[in-house]
Amino acid sequence: MVNTEEFITRLERIIAHYGLTAAAFADQLGVQRSGISHLLSGRNKPSLDFVLRVVKTFPEVNLYWLLNGKGNFPADKGSPTTPNKILSPDPVVESSGSKTIDKIIIFYKDGSFESYQKNLDTNQN
Repeated sequence: MVNTEEFITRLERIIAHYGLTAAAFADQLGVQRSGISHLLSGRNKPSLDFVLRVVKTFPEVNLYWLLNGKGNFPADKGSPTTPNKILSPDPVVESSGSKTIDKIIIFYKDGSFESYQKNLDTNQN
């Protein structure tokens, strides 16, 4: 379970590190400004979509650090706990029924993870 107060502190640290206002941070993530305000005030808890937007938009943010405070920020280059990228080649997994698998994330005990997603855009790494 994520400690919301500590998550807010880490979120504020990210915003300060990049020299952004809460509004500019929201704009960069593509979320509503009021959503950031509600998160920072503790009114709302972060959604999985929000957390994933942060680590995708700001590659120096380590998922495990953001959620649990373990690791470093900004993440060390080449650290085993910083693979916030979608890896290639694309592993193709057959779907069952009408559902199609879009993304698979593997979490390791050391806090690192690997993310596999079907590459629909050839410009995406």
